[in-house]
Amino acid sequence: MMRWWHRMSLAWLYAALACAYMLAAGGLAMLLTRWLHTWSATLVAAAVLAPFLIYQVHRLFAPVRSLFRALAGSVASYRDGDYSFGIAWHGQGELRELVESHRELGDTLRKQRLTLVQRELLLDTIVQNTPVAMVLLDPSRRVVLGNLAARKVFGDGHRLEGQSFEDILARTDEAVRDAFARGGDGMFTVGDSGDDASGNEDIYHLSRRTFRLNGRAHELVLLRLLTAELRRQEVQTWKKVIRVISHELNNSLAPIASLAHSGSELLRRKQYERLPVALATIEERARHLEGFIRDYARFAKLPSPRLVPIEWARFIEQLRTQVEFVAELTPTDGIVRVDVAQLEQGLINLLKNAHESGSAPGDVRLHVRRLPVGWRIEVLDRGTGMNEAVLANALLPFYSTKRNGTGLGLALAREIAEAHDGRIALLNRDGGGLCVSLTLPL
Repeated sequence: MMRWWHRMSLAWLYAALACAYMLAAGGLAMLLTRWLHTWSATLVAAAVLAPFLIYQVHRLFAPVRSLFRALAGSVASYRDGDYSFGIAWHGQGELRELVESHRELGDTLRKQRLTLVQRELLLDTIVQNTPVAMVLLDPSRRVVLGNLAARKVFGDGHRLEGQSFEDILARTDEAVRDAFARGGDGMFTVGDSGDDASGNEDIYHLSRRTFRLNGRAHELVLLRLLTAELRRQEVQTWKKVIRVISHELNNSLAPIASLAHSGSELLRRKQYERLPVALATIEERARHLEGFIRDYARFAKLPSPRLVPIEWARFIEQLRTQVEFVAELTPTDGIVRVDVAQLEQGLINLLKNAHESGSAPGDVRLHVRRLPVGWRIEVLDRGTGMNEAVLANALLPFYSTKRNGTGLGLALAREIAEAHDGRIALLNRDGGGLCVSLTLPL
């Protein structure tokens, strides 16, 4: 059965205890006035009843103290993330309101925690099973999180958490290390391209973002494999090219056949004065068709490179006669074995692209550096760079964002680099602009 004081508010309980104490002390003092003075009797009565009052206060407030300890314990549990505690109080007044408010807070926190746990499980499932390799790095460049795709790319299937990302990169392919060393987002190739689509070549898109987590700077690294997607897009592109060529052939061959028939009729009728016009039209259409086919064949049938040694300083001077740029050569007396005509054509395309990017002419640069296993050629600008969609398609033949562009400049540079057993990478530069990097072996 509930005790009567549980149903009272704290203010009324304090008042009841005070009245009871005063009445008891007054009655005892009146009895003691027979032997003592009034003030002495009052003091003696108060002293005699004080222990009894303290005992009663302690007994009456024991449940309240237990309730406060339970409240403090549940708050500590909430702080530690444990929401399994519940408190019941069957009394009335302010304490009942306090317990009800605390219970509602616990219910709300439990529901929020359950929702967060479910969201975390869903997010973890998505992160772990996405085909994009995701690595989260803390300010000390250690891996906080690496999903399954990242383990496959960087750790041969093993966990990455807790490892230094620099140590992980040291075990990867040189192309991966180069892409991270240059900074910024970009696209790069790993492996050998081979002679056709069956080569052991993988194309990756690299993206890095910095953000603050718990007040500390973290970096999120995203590495997306584009090989299969690019192969599919290349097939679609070649189908489009075939349609374009077929359309152009029909547009040229149909009038040629018609004019040839007309010419034979003019000969049969001996109307020789009209023959020059028909023959001139046939010649004009034939030359147009020849130029059209030659431009496409130049890309589609790039010959095998004829490697000859040439000094880099001399090669760069020849290149300067055709396009403006600022050169940096290390070492200055380097010699490279390349197909001079092919490499020159590829770099001219890249340098012209750099000038057309919106970059100031003085910011278009050509850097050539000797590596332990080859040469790295970088064409740099301070233009607008490329967004992710353009980066993902930039190396496709005939893909162009320019109104009158052919879409062959970067694709031809890629073909030339791969024909020399090298590779190409596109990366946005910190501070704006683009870096097109060609790596050629010795």
